[in-house]
Amino acid sequence: MIDIEVNAYLEELEKQQPVPNWISEMETYAKENHVPIMEPLGVAFLKQLIMLRKPQRILEIGTAIGYSALQMIEGNPEAKIVSIERNPDMIAQATKNILQQQKNDAITIIEGDALELLKEIEKHGPFDFIFIDAAKGQYKRFFELYESVLTTDGVIVTDNVLFKGYVTNQEEAPRRLKNLVAKIKHYNEWLMQRKDYETHIYPIGDGIAISIKNQ
Repeated sequence: MIDIEVNAYLEELEKQQPVPNWISEMETYAKENHVPIMEPLGVAFLKQLIMLRKPQRILEIGTAIGYSALQMIEGNPEAKIVSIERNPDMIAQATKNILQQQKNDAITIIEGDALELLKEIEKHGPFDFIFIDAAKGQYKRFFELYESVLTTDGVIVTDNVLFKGYVTNQEEAPRRLKNLVAKIKHYNEWLMQRKDYETHIYPIGDGIAISIKNQ
């Protein structure tokens, strides 16, 4: 996690850049309705990563209200995104947001449990960029399942891998979160031990892991 004061400073700097109204509106909606979306610095980092790598086919695990998918399309308007979501209410709101931005040709939402949709997703692949931001306790299973549809030079990005800093200070985690924190910590260590990927974790937002497939 970035120091609180440094994080606040960087977020203030980000606010000096012109932001489309739809971004502010979605952030307000998420806050008012307790919908978890990426933190400002995290989504800025993700968008810039998309701008640099320019992936053509993106798989997103965890649509929520479509916030990160729309941000990724901003990073590369030529990309096509397939996004998985199991919550019907989230799908309805995401569909509305995507239609409002006229990005329905670029973003396809697949409804269902990501752990059960591999065969369906295979029809849309392969993907040169996979973004994991769904049930944190299932991160390892998501990675193992969907790396099969990743291109040889692809990248897998995982959000929330520092989980409010608890992974470095498990004893401070609320009791109800201790098991989840342990799973995320195990996931991070497992990523680092993978010899077929080069992984680095960045203390941006809530922690972002970037795993690039070794060729």
